[in-house]
Amino acid sequence: MFLRKASLGLVAAVLLATAALASAADLPTFKLEMQDGKLIPSRIEVPSGQRIKIEIHNIGKSAAEFESIELRKEKVLAPGAQSFVVIAPLRPGEYKFFDDFHLNMPQGVIVAK
Repeated sequence: MFLRKASLGLVAAVLLATAALASAADLPTFKLEMQDGKLIPSRIEVPSGQRIKIEIHNIGKSAAEFESIELRKEKVLAPGAQSFVVIAPLRPGEYKFFDDFHLNMPQGVIVAK
């Protein structure tokens, strides 16, 4: 009986994880490259009022960290790594982000319209 309950719990967890990934795949997606402190592009315009996904690719030779204090998001990437962040619906406005490992470089901005 215990094994049956445990396996049902595992199946439920896998289904939830699969649903979350499928949900992220359907979101409006924007690409960001980070290269040793340089943000490409440094300005990302997104629709307000809906969740979005930002795909991040570190094309630099050093580690990078996408960070936004306003959005409460951070993601560390090794050189050559890629990942993504999902951002909750935004109100119209500007939201700063930066590479926390290269604080001497200019910040970027996400503009929700």
